[in-house]
Amino acid sequence: MRHLWSIAMLSLVLCACQHHQTNGGNDRSETSDLPSPGYTFSPGIVGDDIAQHMKALSSDALLGRTIGGNAEQRTTHYLIQQFERIGLQPGNQGGWLQKVPYVAATLQHAGQTQLTIEGGDTPASLTFGKDMVVGTLDEQEHSSLASSPLVFVGYGIDAPGEHWNDYTGTDLKGKTVIILVNDPGWASQDPSFFRGREYTYFGRWTYKFEEAAREGAAAAFIVHDTDAAGYPWEVVQNSWSRPRLDLPKVAGDPRRLPVAGWLTTEAARQLFAHAGVDFDALKRQAGQRGFTAVPLNATLSVAFDSTITHGESHNVVAMLNGTKRADEAVVYSAHWDHVADNDAAPRGTVDNASGVAGLLEIAEAFAHRAPKPHRSILFIATTMDENGLLGSRYYVANPVVPLARTVADINLDMLPVDGPASALAVIGFGQSQLDDYLADAAHSQRRKVTPDIAPEKGFFFRSDQLSFARAGVPVLYARSAATQPDAAPTGGDTAGPSDAFDERWNLSGMVEDVRALFMVGSRLSMEDTYPQWKPGSDYRRPESMQGL
Repeated sequence: MRHLWSIAMLSLVLCACQHHQTNGGNDRSETSDLPSPGYTFSPGIVGDDIAQHMKALSSDALLGRTIGGNAEQRTTHYLIQQFERIGLQPGNQGGWLQKVPYVAATLQHAGQTQLTIEGGDTPASLTFGKDMVVGTLDEQEHSSLASSPLVFVGYGIDAPGEHWNDYTGTDLKGKTVIILVNDPGWASQDPSFFRGREYTYFGRWTYKFEEAAREGAAAAFIVHDTDAAGYPWEVVQNSWSRPRLDLPKVAGDPRRLPVAGWLTTEAARQLFAHAGVDFDALKRQAGQRGFTAVPLNATLSVAFDSTITHGESHNVVAMLNGTKRADEAVVYSAHWDHVADNDAAPRGTVDNASGVAGLLEIAEAFAHRAPKPHRSILFIATTMDENGLLGSRYYVANPVVPLARTVADINLDMLPVDGPASALAVIGFGQSQLDDYLADAAHSQRRKVTPDIAPEKGFFFRSDQLSFARAGVPVLYARSAATQPDAAPTGGDTAGPSDAFDERWNLSGMVEDVRALFMVGSRLSMEDTYPQWKPGSDYRRPESMQGL
């Protein structure tokens, strides 16, 4: 609890409600009415300031915070304007923006796209949306499979640490694999087996497609289950009905699947029935040790066209330079982008105007911190979180501060709007020493720290801290324990129905959470040691990051 008392007292001072600083900035032509005219900000972390930022970020003026075009330009302009007002410096080699390239694949004529299954007396057809979704992950304008043999590979996992390999002895050249969502621990609920009900990276759909590609499969389809996936079929359907974004391929990248998609459980049962086997029986077998892949007496054919386009979006990066160890940085991240489903009015107030508002408030508090932090503080408003964490993935591949000198990433996403809670839940609890830092901060608030209240949902794998964790940087992702991430008006992997700011919301819990995360970063900024991953964690600092 070193420095805790002074940090707690500092937090209380900074959280004083005296407003003193006007909403300045440079070119204000697009956002001159944001926040409210004449509003001034406090040097501390207060509810009124958070509300102003949330209203601004979810206002009609920012056009939904979608990537590209006027919406992105206005959103990034607002963020730059606020960072300038706060007194931070451009964080990306003298610039505020980090360009993030992307490639988009848009399925053409989705309503006419079908999977043809041959193996029974008559072929069966699965239709897009109702039974399945499909697309290319490999930047191909035309994709096709002709009578590709089907193989059921259970959970599609190769995990040496768990002594588990669903692909042992299987030649997948030219073949299509059918994969269950989640992992065998989910099936058994045994906490000593793939962490039991807790979602692991092996359960993540991105891992399953990546592993199938490494194993040489021609295509892969994941069988959806609402409980096992943590989100309903509509989330998958909506996501795959839009352009699918990824980082462009570069030399040395792993192979990507030319054909990939999802099946509903009922469609999988139909497919397996055509092959003369019982899907539910094989599903039960797939969760038991000793399972081996099962060739199915059926084939799959499909052909579709995709429009492939390239574009760019931007992370917004701001820096507060450290006074003694400026080459080291504590990172705060929150994603600015939003995706609205169907015809819902684009707002994204909780997801993730709340997190960005918290990011700006923490920046405000650090700018007025005394003494100044010894380490630099890097604030990254990431793009394309809603499209596969692309902004944070690109950043860790092209960091402003080398990852070996990146102390930690503290991520803010979907903060609570339902009042205070007696505990902070760490999503990904038990992985790093940052849990202990947060416990000290929470103790000063007379709160406690608990594990994630819904570990089976896999929320740790759906937000930007994952990119830093996979690169070896310890991370912290926490929110009030009373708040489910999908209790807000969004859910699944992408944003759901849009949520307008509601004056009746109680932001006091959000203020407490943001203050606690500020205290953690404030303590880190004054230390000369690096937090580490805990023994048994799924992550570790690479050798190049050891010994700091």
